[in-house]
Amino acid sequence: MPFIVGSYAAAAAVIVVLIGWVMLDFRAQRRALAELEMRGVTRRSSGAASRPKDQTKEQTKEQTKEQTKEQTMEQAGEQAGEQA
Repeated sequence: MPFIVGSYAAAAAVIVVLIGWVMLDFRAQRRALAELEMRGVTRRSSGAASRPKDQTKEQTKEQTKEQTKEQTMEQAGEQAGEQA
């Protein structure tokens, strides 16, 4: 009988820890998204609707590549500043 109760207790503890972990991660992701939006980075799905009709897919890809390069350079600069 103690084995069964212990097993249920261990399973419940694992579930509680997982729920807590998911809640903390959700908050962290929400903060990260808010920070990115403050920097001006938008979500991919919101950019497609605002794209002018005469803009080709190739132009959009080039703009996305440029934005990604800029973001990478900004992040590298921030990391270098943190290490200094």
